[in-house]
Amino acid sequence: MSNKIPQNNPRAGCWEKQSGPEPYYCFIPAPLPPNPPVEFSPTLQGLGERASHALGRLDGVVTQLPNPALLLYTYVRKEAVLSSQIEGTQSSLSDLLLFENKQAPGVLVNDVKEVSNYVAALEYGMKRLKGGFPLSLRLMREIHTVLLKGSRGSDKLPGEFRRSQNWIGGSRPGNALYVPPPAHEVMPAIGALEKFIHGEPVQTPTLIKAGLVHAQFESIHPFLDGNGRLGRLLIPFILYAEGALTHPFLYLSLHFKENRQYYYETLQGVRTNGGWEEWLDFYLEGVEKVSNQACDTVEKLTHMFEQHRAKINEIGRAAESALALFELMKKRCLVSLPVVQKELKFTFPTANKALLNLEKLGFVKEITGKRRDRIFSYEPYLKILQSGTESAAG
Repeated sequence: MSNKIPQNNPRAGCWEKQSGPEPYYCFIPAPLPPNPPVEFSPTLQGLGERASHALGRLDGVVTQLPNPALLLYTYVRKEAVLSSQIEGTQSSLSDLLLFENKQAPGVLVNDVKEVSNYVAALEYGMKRLKGGFPLSLRLMREIHTVLLKGSRGSDKLPGEFRRSQNWIGGSRPGNALYVPPPAHEVMPAIGALEKFIHGEPVQTPTLIKAGLVHAQFESIHPFLDGNGRLGRLLIPFILYAEGALTHPFLYLSLHFKENRQYYYETLQGVRTNGGWEEWLDFYLEGVEKVSNQACDTVEKLTHMFEQHRAKINEIGRAAESALALFELMKKRCLVSLPVVQKELKFTFPTANKALLNLEKLGFVKEITGKRRDRIFSYEPYLKILQSGTESAAG
């Protein structure tokens, strides 16, 4: 971006030249909403309506579940893996689940810790929002602290907006693909974004607001690290905070990962030519696709759970402990004997027998081949959840 003079677009913002041994240009985004306003062509309008309908369908399907928290536990972890893969981590969903069982042989600990922090950050943010705390700069800083705690980036001012220049791509601002606002412009820009989230200067439909906020946050890049992951978290947080989702089941990282180059190109298009319509088209397409995929997955899993429960009920007196374990494995696809004992308050013989009973039924499998430190996997469940996360390099 620094090799040529970028053209200012009032609808996008302005490029400000920074002097020094190697001059470069920073982008300072214009405050939201876009001016002139987003032009909702019939195509974009129709896409928005379909995305909104798909989101409503997803919320309805999830709300009808007996216990949405069971699915949410693993769904959140899938999103954590995908969002972190976009940033280049090598961890898979199995790696994360093994890590949570205190067993992660052969995995990059820094990578899996980063993914684990994403889970913690999402859960922390949801807890704060459920408690009535507003989606604010303060909450963003708190979530950021959780996101970077004890992992790569822990030396990059967790919980603090940056006081120095950062950049994307390249080895320095002078050869970077994109350079966000200079440090002194961060607080004015992020402060204006907070006002927009809260309906100033105008109220914006929730689904559109979430898309605009994500793109603007990425342009501001207010932290030294973790901006992509936190920016993606803002989408479900806004949808939940404004009542568009009862449970935070919409995660767009699979859409962004599968179309990573176009994802970056449309974000850059917002900065270079004010291409908000192109960005929203891509974003809303993702909302529709991911919502429908999530609905299909929830319905598929619900049917599978019913079939497996029926099989367990056929085993007689041993069914009671097996069913308790089955409920745990619906929440945690991978479990060890100590985890089963702790979570269900089972003795070792009871936990072992329950696992062996599920293994005999054919849908639980021991995956280590060891005599000790064994890990059991709810295989068909894990296979469905792993869809899209297989390529750990992202």
